[in-house]
Amino acid sequence: MKILVTGGAGFIGSHLCRRFVNEGHHIICLDNFFTGSRDNIKDLLGKPGFELLVQDVTEEIALDGIDQIYNMACPASPPHYQQDPVKTLKTNVLGALHVLELARRTGARVLQASTSEVYGDPEVHPQREDYWGNVNPIGIRSCYDEGKRAAETLFFDYHRQYGVEIKVVRIFNTYGPNMQRDDGRVVSNFIVQAIEGENITIYGNGSQTRSFCYIDDMVEGLVRLMNSDKAITGPVNIGNPSEYTVKELAELIIELTGSKSALIFEALPEDDPKRRKPDISQAMEKLHWLPSVDVRDGLRETIKYFESQRR
Repeated sequence: MKILVTGGAGFIGSHLCRRFVNEGHHIICLDNFFTGSRDNIKDLLGKPGFELLVQDVTEEIALDGIDQIYNMACPASPPHYQQDPVKTLKTNVLGALHVLELARRTGARVLQASTSEVYGDPEVHPQREDYWGNVNPIGIRSCYDEGKRAAETLFFDYHRQYGVEIKVVRIFNTYGPNMQRDDGRVVSNFIVQAIEGENITIYGNGSQTRSFCYIDDMVEGLVRLMNSDKAITGPVNIGNPSEYTVKELAELIIELTGSKSALIFEALPEDDPKRRKPDISQAMEKLHWLPSVDVRDGLRETIKYFESQRR
């Protein structure tokens, strides 16, 4: 197949590109390198079937003969998406419009990488896909949260109005190799601080929870959703339902790295969700998907990756 991956040089996008190249597909990796990295795809450059298109997804995409589109383009960590909130919102909304127009024109099936952030600071736990969320529409995170919610709206409107074949996935916290050192999310922050021997910074008292899904499990879930029955549009939660407090995660990373880092506590950022855990019943039932990588094993691989980046 001819597959377009927007944000293909990003964390999740680069893993998708690598899988598809290894399976023999023709891949077009579209990225403007705002948060993506050439290092993530350097082993793919020059390989048969891999094509790099340096472009911003907010611009019209002039391609033909596309079979599938994975729309992964958008900064996904608070420090990155808050760096230029207007651009983040444009990336979400205009990016969705452009991939949907491309899908409408070419007949491609298109998957939208949405996020657990659409649930905001949830009042329902764990979060099911039929929960409408608790999002602050004017807060500092809303450029991302509301941008992704608007993108979901566009996807379903294009599906209903134009018959575009869509898939919408709500991605929960994902970690693994190819994360950036300055990603700003807890796994990368804690690992980098631990291996550098720095104090580990916890925002709030560390009792807030997250659910961490290893990248290999996430990619498998995305591919299964994309290739599922036409009637399965989503949204579908993909994530690991094992729930950890942020403090527990920090202590586990200290243990696995053998670090002498101490824990320090700072004020919780505005609108930071207190609990986050996916209900993955739909993924299990419709996609026969279940995460298989234990958090300890996944963290070991991620620690190895960050240690290799120091050399």
